[in-house]
Amino acid sequence: MSTIPPAAPRASAALRKSARLLPPAVLAGAFVAQVVGALLPDTLLLAVATAIGLATDAALHRWQRRTVTLMAKAHADVTVRQLLRDLLLVVGLLRIEQQSQESVFLPVVIGLLVLYALHFTVQAVSVKVRRSRTLPFVTRNIDASALRLSSAPPSLLTRRAGHRLLAFGAPATLGLLVTAVVDDGIPAAAGVAVSVALMAAGLVSLVLRLLPSRRPVSEQEALAWLDTWLAEYRPTVGMYFSGGTTSAYQANMWLEPLAALDGRPVIVLRERFMVQKIAATDIPVICLPKVATLMRLEHSTLRMMIHPANSGKTSQILRVPTIKHAFVNHGESDKLSSCNPYAKAYDEVWVAGPAARERYALADVGVDDRDVVEVGRPQLDPVLPYAGPPTGTYTTVLYAPTWEGWDGNPGNTSVVLAGENIVRALLADPAVRLLYKPHPMTGSVDPRAGAANERIQAMIREANRRRPATAAAVSSAELERRTAELERATSSAFRAAADDVERMLAQAEPDSGQAAEVARATDAWDAAYWGSFDEAEHQIITAARPGIFSCFNQADVLVSDVSSVVSDWLAGEKPYAVANTSGMTEEEFRAAFTTVRAATILDPSAEGVPGLLAAVRDPALDTLAKDRAELKLHLLGPSDPPSVSRLRDAAKALEQKTLLRGAGRPEATAPGIPTQRDHTAAADAADTADAAPSPT
Repeated sequence: MSTIPPAAPRASAALRKSARLLPPAVLAGAFVAQVVGALLPDTLLLAVATAIGLATDAALHRWQRRTVTLMAKAHADVTVRQLLRDLLLVVGLLRIEQQSQESVFLPVVIGLLVLYALHFTVQAVSVKVRRSRTLPFVTRNIDASALRLSSAPPSLLTRRAGHRLLAFGAPATLGLLVTAVVDDGIPAAAGVAVSVALMAAGLVSLVLRLLPSRRPVSEQEALAWLDTWLAEYRPTVGMYFSGGTTSAYQANMWLEPLAALDGRPVIVLRERFMVQKIAATDIPVICLPKVATLMRLEHSTLRMMIHPANSGKTSQILRVPTIKHAFVNHGESDKLSSCNPYAKAYDEVWVAGPAARERYALADVGVDDRDVVEVGRPQLDPVLPYAGPPTGTYTTVLYAPTWEGWDGNPGNTSVVLAGENIVRALLADPAVRLLYKPHPMTGSVDPRAGAANERIQAMIREANRRRPATAAAVSSAELERRTAELERATSSAFRAAADDVERMLAQAEPDSGQAAEVARATDAWDAAYWGSFDEAEHQIITAARPGIFSCFNQADVLVSDVSSVVSDWLAGEKPYAVANTSGMTEEEFRAAFTTVRAATILDPSAEGVPGLLAAVRDPALDTLAKDRAELKLHLLGPSDPPSVSRLRDAAKALEQKTLLRGAGRPEATAPGIPTQRDHTAAADAADTADAAPSPT
């Protein structure tokens, strides 16, 4: 069933586009007016146009960074704009009839030249300061004070050249404006002098940062410290992760299982920004951006690593022969990504249950069945079991569609073809309370998914406006208190100017018991969050909190796509539905995807929603309860022994393989196996033979 986008979202998008284009248009108009004011000359027009242009430029840097970047790519960056603004003021002053002494403005012009020379010098020195504060690694939860860590200089001096020129150049521009109005060169000279003094002071501050005693240690000293730390901490088990800005959740779901393993854990990252995206944990975190630095792990005591995701940089750590590697994935589903051929690069593939083992066997992607280890899903411990049909006024439905994926397959996500119909059918039932939690990457590849997501959210907000409100169990003040408490437990407060070095200084060894405090604060926040809404209010959940498992515990039924969300949901054995937008028949769909065998199947029209709700409310109509229990065992494995214990045993076994690797390896090269030098000699001999004349 096709849907026609409502006019409201289109109008809203048009307004947003107009709002983005308005400031650049005003800035261009201000420059044109300033040119006219300087050439006429018209003092009032020149002054007003300059003031509007300066204010608009500041607003662009504050609220429209993307526009500023595009202007810079067109060689109309802030330096060019400010220089043009000041020169037009000087031209206007020289053309005002009352100014007969052009030599009066010679010091002003020279001062402006000095100001811009200082600006460029500050920019060059700021680059050197940033480089001196860029260590070959970033740490967290580690005492790295021996690296001479210190607070970062103000971002106005190091990272915000546009803001710096606008701020430090403002006195000069204002002085020129006053001179144009009062016909006196003193304000211009004074303004330029103040701007030059500010820029010079900034330069001195940066130069002092380059003194040996005020900058961090050198790269070689830092690497020596890293080797010492590895030798003292002696890590045994690690988690390796590399990814984009929205992928941190893949690593965060493995923090608690990693902490539960025996030994001394460590988290190894590759992107500097990812250090702050890892959730609160006591585990030491090291970011090693360069391959050469990463290879230092070969000489550490690290024996095995788990990998929640594949990335382009994964192959770099797999080169280390002293470490065994296990692929644990960030969730299991029937998608092709859950049986990726790259998995055969790892020493072992840890899966939840028999279904994943069968998936790899059927896919025939080169993963040896002997290397597949069933460990369950330790993350699912917080998921509450099924407690019967809903007993309150409302049936809570969680609609958690996945994203569109990279391959354009219409069956990946239901958002585009079925999302609006599903939500419309759910909202039509007055006894439904809807929780909508789209995947964080929805719309990142297919704009249609992003547009459909916006329309769905608009439908839910409109439904809330029509639904009468009731009193919430928890006050907003209580939620704010719990939020502040959780923020204190899970994050570190940084200045806006803080860089990696300053954050390393602030995030040294965590207080003991932090993990327990985070768990307690999270539980208290979850209770306050859900209690802060009345029982009839639909929810749109796009933030990191509440987590998906917290949503599971609130919901009576799930509507989703073929994704790992379905596998995890089955831990509670509650009813669920899966949208079929693949174009397959229901029989083909059930045969193709294991995770949907115990699901109600919804076609794009969502006509099956009323029947789904009826089965949730009346156990007599729920014919899939036994199937869900059997499928849970097939997907997630047995509950005894617990998944955490199975994971711990798998880690111990893999560590033991690392210790045994090479135990019986002879020191000398085995007979018949050529060395690298033998290969080279053979290649040289072959080349010589080819070059020799053939016998006649």
